[in-house]
Amino acid sequence: MDFTVSRTFSSLYIFLDIIWLLFFAAFLLYFRRRLAVIVGLLAGVVYFLVDFGIFYKLLGTREVYGADPFWFLLWLSMSYGFTNFAWIWLLLDGDGHAVEWSLLPILGWITVGQLSHNFGGGFPEITISRGTGSYHGVMALILCIGYAFIVFRNLKGGEKVNILWLLAIGIGVQFAWEAALLINGIRPPLWQPVVVNSLIETNLGLPYTWYIHKRVSRRWNEDLSAKPLHTGSLR
Repeated sequence: MDFTVSRTFSSLYIFLDIIWLLFFAAFLLYFRRRLAVIVGLLAGVVYFLVDFGIFYKLLGTREVYGADPFWFLLWLSMSYGFTNFAWIWLLLDGDGHAVEWSLLPILGWITVGQLSHNFGGGFPEITISRGTGSYHGVMALILCIGYAFIVFRNLKGGEKVNILWLLAIGIGVQFAWEAALLINGIRPPLWQPVVVNSLIETNLGLPYTWYIHKRVSRRWNEDLSAKPLHTGSLR
């Protein structure tokens, strides 16, 4: 299935979103969720390498109108890369505050979008788009390998992973992002981006993120303080 994913919004959105990102990062640091901040920043860099390096430069599927592609895609990648994966990391922590950590990103996305819609009339408009036919197959393969490995481990009798929880996080985070774009009038009202992107795009990274989270959490607490090492704890 090939379809075009597009967004059109006022450039005021960028300035408001940067303010929101700084607030969100400061909020996490205040509650000593330093690992989540680091993971979010690293995810933003990875998103940029994929979006600018692969989608824009290599495949030519990404198009940007009304802004410099490099700086615009750097902001865009850091924005949803940081927010999505800091959020995912917090949910994997399982600290009993899933609702609180989930409400923050959703409120931020909707508020920034609505403010830019109401007050961005005098700002330049930006439109971006990308086709999906050239890479969604590869994404589906990565998703299949990750979840198949977890299924294999669960059936073999290893440490059981809550697959439903991983699916809820992977699908739910992307769905919240897609829904916010629709509510704010940024994304055209098409079913394919909401359904297909929610099932594949962020969800493909959840099995791998779970294992990374498990390994890192054995060594460090969320505030970056080291945990006592025990024999065999890092095997």
